[in-house]
Amino acid sequence: MLQINQLNYTIGGRDILLSADVRIPKGKRVGIVGHNGCGKTTLLRLITGDLEADGGTISVQKKCIVGTVAQEAPSGSRTPVETVLLSDLERTALLQRAETETDSAQIAHIHERLNDIDAHTAPSRAAAILAGLGFTEEMQQQPLSTFSGGWKMRVALAGALFSEPDLLLLDEPTNHLDLESIMWLENYLKQYPHTLLVVSHDQDLLNTVADAILVVRQGKLTLYNGNFDAYVRAEAEKAALEQASIAKQEAARAHLQSFVDRFRAKATKAKQAQSRLKALEKMGPIPEQMTSSYQVHFKFPNPLSSPSPLIKLDGVSAGYVPGQPILRELHLSVFKDDRIALLGANGNGKSTLAKLISNQLRPMSGELVPSGKLQVGYFAQNQLDQLNAEITALEQMNLAMPNASITEVRNWLGRFGFGQERAEVIVGNLSGGEKTRLALSLVALQRPNLMILDEPTNHLDMDSRAALMDGLNEFEGALILISHDRRLIEMTCDQLWLVEAGQCQQFFGDIDEYRKRLLSTRNGGRTSGTSDLEDGTDAAGRDKVSKRDARRDAAQIRARVAPLKKCVDAAEKKVAALTEEKEALQTTLSDPQFYEGPADMVAVSTARLKEITSELEAAEEEWLLALDELESAMAQ
Repeated sequence: MLQINQLNYTIGGRDILLSADVRIPKGKRVGIVGHNGCGKTTLLRLITGDLEADGGTISVQKKCIVGTVAQEAPSGSRTPVETVLLSDLERTALLQRAETETDSAQIAHIHERLNDIDAHTAPSRAAAILAGLGFTEEMQQQPLSTFSGGWKMRVALAGALFSEPDLLLLDEPTNHLDLESIMWLENYLKQYPHTLLVVSHDQDLLNTVADAILVVRQGKLTLYNGNFDAYVRAEAEKAALEQASIAKQEAARAHLQSFVDRFRAKATKAKQAQSRLKALEKMGPIPEQMTSSYQVHFKFPNPLSSPSPLIKLDGVSAGYVPGQPILRELHLSVFKDDRIALLGANGNGKSTLAKLISNQLRPMSGELVPSGKLQVGYFAQNQLDQLNAEITALEQMNLAMPNASITEVRNWLGRFGFGQERAEVIVGNLSGGEKTRLALSLVALQRPNLMILDEPTNHLDMDSRAALMDGLNEFEGALILISHDRRLIEMTCDQLWLVEAGQCQQFFGDIDEYRKRLLSTRNGGRTSGTSDLEDGTDAAGRDKVSKRDARRDAAQIRARVAPLKKCVDAAEKKVAALTEEKEALQTTLSDPQFYEGPADMVAVSTARLKEITSELEAAEEEWLLALDELESAMAQ
């Protein structure tokens, strides 16, 4: 289907693809993964011909139709259904010919071909795809000009799916979708009848849809059979073998070097030493490990206090237009240990509820009672727009921390993965993921006891999403999460609240049960293609892990490690204080002028230095023991 040979592409002197090779068989559903900036999108654009390679070849099977989502969102007076139908170019052309053709034989041929491509069912198929992507029947008949950019991109995606090209290329297709539409899309792509290449950071989508993973790394393309989990296992095995190879080479190198160092100067051994030097040169450099040096982390501060309940809603209604509430008669409470994920299709009021609880929106009626010590950290979908693109990350944070020293500001940025170099970068030049981390660092400044995060993963790659998950699991406050990242929900939240039809109710089930309910609704009561979920195994035959157990385990870990973390923090502060005092004393005692003063001061300072050295050793031992206990607890 697709053959890439010795492909080269360079941007600004940087090799994006370097002598890259891969062969994609017909009918494969391939997930494309790699760090941000590695060349995933570039690869798709080279395949479509939007970019021209610097060398090498890209060969696609003859008569193969390549399709992708239009880069520009469709607009105008056409409806979504009309726009999607137009994406089938052959059907559109045949219908136009049928209106003007006068030759009876040609008319017969046109109608025969229309029958072959099942043209008469096209409107219902287009409507079904739009419904799966969240469009109601009413929305499907409205002009495109009435929709936001995100909904227009859903129409563009629907068009690409409807046209069913022989080779379908999708670049982050979930970016403009909610969790509900993503679940439908996973089910749809899993049954796609032709070849599919999809760039995605969504591990669940890659596990459900892909039967092969294409890794873009250091200019090379490597194809692994199986879904994303299978790729991770293969990488781990490869890394273990490579590590063993590195250890073996290091041992051999050390042995040879030892011989050279011992006998280089001895005439009787000079020849042997020279031969071993040549052997060392032939060994070459130790190969890079498979594990990446790409490190990201989030370290949210724990709240100063967490009363319970944090907030209570009693008969609250809320909306934006007087007399037209989006949410009605809500009776809810949020407690200090709650970890809540809000479910529900876009437009049902998830963000409205988030704004209501975070005091960004006042209730129309009812009573909203916050605790006197409630401190909310709210990350909105448009949070990145509030950053100043013309100043550095350090300057942005310095403005938010006017009474802090530069060292304190840098330390705070360091909690969110900003080293000295990246902190000095203009915000407008940061990646989307870095901007998200900067925005989250601003949200966390007030040490909230309730964090409300509305789609925090939109610009995060897999490593950053995993780091965010770890950071949220370590956070000791309450959490309300709106996200289309199912894995993040499953591993950080233990309650699911469904916002639907103006109400918010607890959903008593897990994400998989919600997925079945959703597919049944959007498929008109049919649950085709979901048998792998019902019998407890996925398409690869792996045993299904209980997501409810995973959430419960995460909650137990948080409860178990909380007091240990406090011990570690206390021990760390004690070590820091003693270290600072010791260094100050050493500086004093190293000054010759100090000894010109009172002799008793010298004696006292010398004695204190000895005491501090002993106390510091004990404190460091205490700190290490506390760290060991914490690591053991987190590993259980």
